[in-house]
Amino acid sequence: MMIIDFHTHGKLAKKLPFSKEYTHWLFSEAKEAGLDALCLTEHFNTSGFEEVYQYIYENSVPDGDSLLFDGLRIFPGMETDVEEGGHILCIGSMEAILSLNRELEPYKEKGKFLKFEELMNLFERYPVIVGGAHPFREGSHIPEFPREQLERFHFFDLNGKDVAEQEEKTKSLTFQFGKDLNRKIVGGSDTHQAVQYGCMSNLFKKECRTVEELYQEMIADQYEIVISPNGPHMVKSAGILKKALKEIHFLGGDYVSLLKGVVTHDF
Repeated sequence: MMIIDFHTHGKLAKKLPFSKEYTHWLFSEAKEAGLDALCLTEHFNTSGFEEVYQYIYENSVPDGDSLLFDGLRIFPGMETDVEEGGHILCIGSMEAILSLNRELEPYKEKGKFLKFEELMNLFERYPVIVGGAHPFREGSHIPEFPREQLERFHFFDLNGKDVAEQEEKTKSLTFQFGKDLNRKIVGGSDTHQAVQYGCMSNLFKKECRTVEELYQEMIADQYEIVISPNGPHMVKSAGILKKALKEIHFLGGDYVSLLKGVVTHDF
């Protein structure tokens, strides 16, 4: 059995400097929240992208495509913007994700994002699985892509933040979208802060070590999505916390030390 979150981040915000202490604290809290594994789908244009993975690698034990960090299984990944409007998740080995990120270096600024078709042409050169993140969130145009492009996805994201705000609408639209395209739906919290872990997760019947194993279990429907009844409160609390911590940083304070001293996961 394995409880896994398919959409997470290892930094408070993509424009903030990478903090080893914050990332370590996040992973510790993920375990406290009951997760066995997570997909670290960090923003492709986050500050210090390679630093994040270098730190994880130096403090982990490789196991298949995943990295065991203090007992938490981490599947490397990335969240990439596309020109049409939308965020694309990919999950693979650390080597594949880092190589892809380097190839995307010229396309990391708004106005230079690749079109989805071009991005998929790049992804398909690597052993990764690809998902559409929060397809029905405002600003996402994923549902408007041509069907032949949509069929290049492996899965779509039932997003914890969106479910917390509009549960029935988000579930209805996302599951119907997956059904129409014969693609799997998996849950992701979309968290940048520890209090959001557990609002959305997936219970797999077996522990997976590789991305191929993950995908085969998805195809075989050997998992179920778990939505926490406390999701709206968790997401709201995480949003308030993120704003407060960013303000502390911009005022010159040490948000990491403050956070580690006063916040615990109690959901």
